[in-house]
Amino acid sequence: MSSEPITTSKAIHRRTGTTFYVATRLLPNRTRRATYVLYAFFRIADEVVDQEDPPPVDQQRHKLNAIRAAAKGESAETSVLSADEREVLDAFRTLAERNDLDSDEIDVFVDAMEQDIEKARYETYDELTEYMRGSAAAVGNMMMTVMDVAERDRADPHARSLAEAFQLTNFVRDVREDICEYDRVYLPRETLERFDVTEDQLRRGEMTEDVAAAIRTALARTESLYRHGVAGIRYLPSDAQFAVLLAAVLYAEHHRRIRAIDYDVLNEDASLSKTRRLWLVAKTYYHWRRTGDPETAFYAASAIGDTDEDADRSRAFRTVPEQVA
Repeated sequence: MSSEPITTSKAIHRRTGTTFYVATRLLPNRTRRATYVLYAFFRIADEVVDQEDPPPVDQQRHKLNAIRAAAKGESAETSVLSADEREVLDAFRTLAERNDLDSDEIDVFVDAMEQDIEKARYETYDELTEYMRGSAAAVGNMMMTVMDVAERDRADPHARSLAEAFQLTNFVRDVREDICEYDRVYLPRETLERFDVTEDQLRRGEMTEDVAAAIRTALARTESLYRHGVAGIRYLPSDAQFAVLLAAVLYAEHHRRIRAIDYDVLNEDASLSKTRRLWLVAKTYYHWRRTGDPETAFYAASAIGDTDEDADRSRAFRTVPEQVA
């Protein structure tokens, strides 16, 4: 794998994935370089469909098919790809061959990106979970392969939960951006209807107690996934555990910010400052060194406790998904 595609992949990662990039830098070298390439691959596919003024549907599908083919080492029409995209895909293909990545996971991921072209609403949480099998779980599965996790049978269910938790955190944080810029709503319709929240409210930034309740419900559900996810970090190689723990702490910190702004993700910024991220690196490392246990360190350092207080306060919130229970 040449250094130029790695440099390109790293630049894409740093530019578009600030939270995860901080944690990636703390991975061991054998995994860190591969993670830059994986993230860049995921990102170039995602950016095909995440455009404020997207090209026609057939052009989006055509480009995703080119990305899919190139990633799998098949004949691809590279003329629709930029120079950076071709470099990333060359590096990804080398990585895939070296690590024997499952080509089915590539298909499942690209299928999810293709689904974003035309499907922009989800009726139920179960339906959203099906989408996240490609958009989140496939990402986690490829990361697990690159990390060379020995206890895959034990680790996989936890990795899926953590990958879904990261994505759900992004969905909650970016509710208004998604509907205003991409006309997408990832909060399930069943959740919005339970609290009499309309899409027009989200689009207008009309914050009410009902909207806050819907956001609070989404956070409670997501935090159940974090709890299940971090319980499996101990199955990862020891030199990768801290970086994954830190990623979980950083993503979960958005929940603290969301609570601090009274759940008003429609009008307020729930992102993390550089100072806050650095503080969390130090805090997480302290608890990691003190306890030697990633799960204990997570609860000591993160915005999420080891019990579902939100769910305890209101049984109107949806119960833990089956795969987490």
